[in-house]
Amino acid sequence: MAFVVLSPGLTADGQRGRISPSTRKALDELLGTQDRRPRRSGAIVWRIATLGPSPRTQLQAALTAFSDEHRVDTALLESPLRWRDFVVLAMDMDSTVITIECIDEIADFCGKKQEVAAITEAAMRGEIKDYAESLRQRVALLAGLSATALEEVIRYRLKFTPGVKALVATARQHHVHALLVSGGFTQFTGFVAEKIGFDQTRSNTLEIIDGHLTGRLLGNIVDARIKQTTLALACRSRGVTMQQSIAIGDGANDLKMMKRSGLSVAHRAKPAVAAQAMQAIRHGGLDNILDWFE
Repeated sequence: MAFVVLSPGLTADGQRGRISPSTRKALDELLGTQDRRPRRSGAIVWRIATLGPSPRTQLQAALTAFSDEHRVDTALLESPLRWRDFVVLAMDMDSTVITIECIDEIADFCGKKQEVAAITEAAMRGEIKDYAESLRQRVALLAGLSATALEEVIRYRLKFTPGVKALVATARQHHVHALLVSGGFTQFTGFVAEKIGFDQTRSNTLEIIDGHLTGRLLGNIVDARIKQTTLALACRSRGVTMQQSIAIGDGANDLKMMKRSGLSVAHRAKPAVAAQAMQAIRHGGLDNILDWFE
């Protein structure tokens, strides 16, 4: 027996939507069964026959196309997930926990957003192999900018991804350690951790002298390797392997930790990232992940 979970997409104002009867019927036809059960959250779960490797791959591709056509999320599971099987939840910050790329918004205050954003986008797609060097290049463009720009981004531009508060709160209710591990900056991860409820953070430190950014970073840069290592240490300190972790991200620098985790989730990710994740959130909020748990 296998399971397909159908979760709604977001409405235009960022609220959890509803699954229409026509969408439900279309998935009945795709799966060839009406053996389904509604969830209290508004999701619907279908039970289907156990699949071999080839049929599973074909069905996964069909479900991905279905998700994009109907603007919903689907997940193909061997069985409903259980919180007791996980001990650590690791999440990327920019474009995952929050809706923006902080460095791009900071750069807007010195007229360099377009230039910085182009490098960010290429790095997240995996086109720039040396993430650390790409970050140094972007940070160097911020030299001389008043540090008040960071506060302005937090106050006026930083928005949380729909569903993230519910996801983290539910995980912590089940005694799962919530880790925010980011290639972004400490000023933002500290704020986000306090508002959302993360237990631990790891991120980069901008050098600030006399109230201005120097264009340099302090300490080791949090890249893909450091993200994976941070998650591994969080698991090890709790006496578990990375198979008992959940890793959620959107960019190429998240793949190392995602590949080692027991559940990897691509959130509105670049195609190369989504293709390598176990599951993907394409159109709904992060709370759609809760629909996968019993």
